Amino acid sequence: MATVDSAPVSWDRGLVSELNATAAALLGLLHEGPQTGGQLVSAARERFGSFFSVTRSQVYRELPALADAGLVRLGKQGPRSSQQYVITAAGKKAFKTWLGGEPGPDHLRSPLILRLVHASTLTAKQRVGLIDSAKQVYNGEHEAAKTAVKTAEDPYAKAIAEFGVARAKAVLKLLESIPKS
Repeated sequence: MATVDSAPVSWDRGLVSELNATAAALLGLLHEGPQTGGQLVSAARERFGSFFSVTRSQVYRELPALADAGLVRLGKQGPRSSQQYVITAAGKKAFKTWLGGEPGPDHLRSPLILRLVHASTLTAKQRVGLIDSAKQVYNGEHEAAKTAVKTAEDPYAKAIAEFGVARAKAVLKLLESIPKS
């Protein structure tokens, strides 16, 4: 089951292992109301994009597992056969338990940094292309995060946006330190 990490916890339909971060992210988004898989993908990109990636395949793998565990239920059928999901009381309980638990170690999964680890195997032209492309992306993220800091009304959202600014700056600094030749 995709929603599992470790020790069994009793939710709605018996024993379910602890939620993984992706499942928890989806339950958190569903607190805002029923959403389809596509809406969840978009909401995750908007809310978590600078620090936690959720792919379309992860969303569509997690939703049936969450439904099987009784943490979400099917909602209204939407246009073009889209299916809404609604968080259940057990899902709210599981999410609250996850929020209150130990976060454990953070795991950075950056395709850019993975490429930079192996940058010595690239040609100088490939390294320049990689670095220039990444700078464009992170300059955009930096500007978006600065805008998010200015517009955030919630103190938690503002703190996360400030993290996004610092993260973008750190990656840009890393990119400056990579030899191009």
